[in-house]
Amino acid sequence: MYDFESVRQQIEELRAEIENHNRLYYDEDSPQISDQEYDQLMQRLRMLEAAWPEFSSEESPAKKVGGSVRKNLPAVAHRFPMLSLQDVFSRDEVAVFVQRMQREVTEPEFVVEQKIDGLSVSLRYENGILAKALTRGDGVNFGEDITDNAREISNLPLRLNLPVTDLEVRGEVYMPVSAFEAVNIRQEEIGGKTFANPRNCAAGTLRQLDSRVVRERGLKIFVFNIQYCSEPQWLTHSDSLKWLAEQGFSVSPDYYVCKTETEVLEAVDRIGSQRFALEYGIDGAVVKLNQLTERDRIGNTSKVPRWAVAYKYPPEQKETRVRDITVQVGRTGRITPMALLEPVLLAGTTVSRATLHNQDYINQLGLAIGDTVLVQKAGDIIPAVLSVRHDLRKTEAEIFRLPDHCPVCGAPAERDFDSADLRCTGSDCPAQLSRHLIYFASRDAMDIEGLGPSTVEALMAAGLLTSLADIFFLNQHRERLLKERIIGREKSVDNLLAAIDEARGRSLDRLITGLGIRNIGRQAARVLATSYKSLRDLVHASEEDLIKLPDFGPVSAAAVVGFFAQDQTLKLIDKLEEAGVRTDSDISNKIDANITRKKLEGTTFVLTGTLPTLDRKEARDLIEAAGGKVSGSVSRKTDFVVAGEAAGSKLTKAAELDIRVISEAELMELLAEEGV
Repeated sequence: MYDFESVRQQIEELRAEIENHNRLYYDEDSPQISDQEYDQLMQRLRMLEAAWPEFSSEESPAKKVGGSVRKNLPAVAHRFPMLSLQDVFSRDEVAVFVQRMQREVTEPEFVVEQKIDGLSVSLRYENGILAKALTRGDGVNFGEDITDNAREISNLPLRLNLPVTDLEVRGEVYMPVSAFEAVNIRQEEIGGKTFANPRNCAAGTLRQLDSRVVRERGLKIFVFNIQYCSEPQWLTHSDSLKWLAEQGFSVSPDYYVCKTETEVLEAVDRIGSQRFALEYGIDGAVVKLNQLTERDRIGNTSKVPRWAVAYKYPPEQKETRVRDITVQVGRTGRITPMALLEPVLLAGTTVSRATLHNQDYINQLGLAIGDTVLVQKAGDIIPAVLSVRHDLRKTEAEIFRLPDHCPVCGAPAERDFDSADLRCTGSDCPAQLSRHLIYFASRDAMDIEGLGPSTVEALMAAGLLTSLADIFFLNQHRERLLKERIIGREKSVDNLLAAIDEARGRSLDRLITGLGIRNIGRQAARVLATSYKSLRDLVHASEEDLIKLPDFGPVSAAAVVGFFAQDQTLKLIDKLEEAGVRTDSDISNKIDANITRKKLEGTTFVLTGTLPTLDRKEARDLIEAAGGKVSGSVSRKTDFVVAGEAAGSKLTKAAELDIRVISEAELMELLAEEGV
C-alpha cells in the first residue's frame, strides 16, 4: 500500500535519476547503466505516473524525447520533431502492435528494420545539395548544428542524383566495429581516453569541433525515413527507401516487408539471429506500418509515433568458468570483487571478466573459484554473473569471501551501515588519495584555494603528493614546481603555497572534517573539536564516551575509534604536526550549546542531490536534532531546499514556489547561528 507522500517522493527521485542518465547518454555520450536497466527505470516511472495522475508533469522525462543542446555547438530549430520510438520487450507485445494495426488499417503491410545503435540525425537538402545536419538535441525544439562534421561522413551524399527542391530525412550515424577498434588502439597509443562502445565513440566524434576527426574515424550513416519531401511520389515506406537508395543514400539494410503477424515475428527473429555477426551495432528491430497515408491518419503522441514500435532484444547469456576472483579498490574506497573468466564471445566481444558487486551478491550466488557460471552483457557495461551451475562442481568448494582489510593499504575494511558495500577505512590509502586530497582542500574542510582537482592530479603525477600531509611540505619543492611548471607560473605557485601556509592554522573541526572519517561531517567534527583538546586526545577516545556526545550514535562512534586506531592515522598525525599544522582545539566550550538548542523548530527542509560530506541520513538527523522537519517533496510549506550535486526536479519546483535553495555549508551555518 502506497501513501501519498512516498509515491510523490518515488516519482521525483525516479525523474531525477532518469534525467541524470539522459544527460550522460545524450549529452555526454557516457552512459553508466545498460539500456535494459534504463528501460526498467522508465517503465517504473510510467507505471507510477499512470497510477497517480495527480503527479503528472509535462517536464517528466517520460514525456520527453532526447537530451539537451550542447553549448559548444550552435542550436538550430527543428522543422519536424525527431521523435523516439515506443519500446517493447517481448514478442507478445510486438504481436499486440500488429493486431492493433490490423484492426485500424485495411490489409496493413509492415516493414521490419534493424534498429541501428548510433546517433540519430536529421539531414536537410535544398535543390539536391546538403544544407543542414542536426542532432536530435531535445527532440522537439532544437538540435545541434553538425553540418560541417556530417559532410565528412564517408557514405553520406553531399549532392543527390536528382535536384529535389526540399528534402529532409532521418538517419543513424554509426561507427563500424573495425573503425571503433582502430580508434581505441590509437587512443591507447597516445595515452588518451578510450571509448566504451562504438555508439559512444560515434556520438563523441560527430560532436567534435574539428571536422577532420570525423573523417579520420570513419563514421558512416544509414538513412531510414523521409521527414518531408517537396515532390512526394510514394505510397509506401518501402518504396521511399528504394527512392532514397537511388539518390545515393545508404538506407536501412536488409529490411523485410511483411503482411502477417507470423511474417513480422519471423523477420524480428532473423534480424536477432544475425545481430552479433554485423559490422555495426544494433539494439533491436523496428516494426513500422508501411502505408504512408495510414501513418498520417494514425498520427503520433507527443513523444512517439503510434504506427511503429521498437522491439528490444534480451541481453545475450553464455556459460563460462571463473578462473579467479580479484578485489579492486575504487577512488571512494569501495572494495569490489571481480571475476576473472575463461574468455567467451558475448554480444560480439570477447569477455574475460565480470563484476560481482559485493559479498551479499557472492553469497546469494554461492560462488567459488572454479565454478561454471552464466554471464550476461547487458548493454555496453562490464558483464555480470547471473547464476552458478552448482551441479557441475567436481569437488566441495568454499564460497569466496572478501578480505577484511584493504588490499591496497591494509586498513580495516568495513561494511556501509546502509548498504552491502565494503569500504576501506584508511586515512591515507593510495587508491583513494586523489579524492582524499581534493576533499581535504575543499571549502568545507581546510579551504586551500587553488588546490583543486586538476592541481591535485598534476602534483600526484609528479610524485609530490603521496599523503595528505605532503600538502604542507610542498614549499620545499618550490624550485622544482617553477622549473617544471607542474602547476603553472611563479604567481600560481606562490599563491598556492601561501594558501597552504594559511591553512596550517585552521581550526581543529576543519582539520577533522578534512580527514574524511566515514559518517563524520562538519557538524560532527565540530562536536569532536569542542569535546576533545586535540587529535592526540581523540586517539584515546572510547566508543562509550563518544556515544554520550550530542548527535553521536554507535555508527559514528565506531567510525571515529576505528579511524584513530590505525597505524597510518598515527603516522599522518605525526607528519601533520611536523609540518606545523594546528592539531589542537581553539574552542573553549566543552559542549557547543548551539548544537543542542532546538534552533530549527517548525522549519521544513527538503534534501536533493548528493551533498559534499553528509549522506541523506546524516543531514536528516542533524536537522531533526535541531528541531526541524525533513520532507520528501517540495511544497509551499517548505522553508529550505538543501541542494547537492546532480540535484533534480526539486530545484525546478523550488524556483516555481520561490523557496530558498541552500548548500550543505549554508545548512551548517544555520545550525550554528544564534537566534535561528
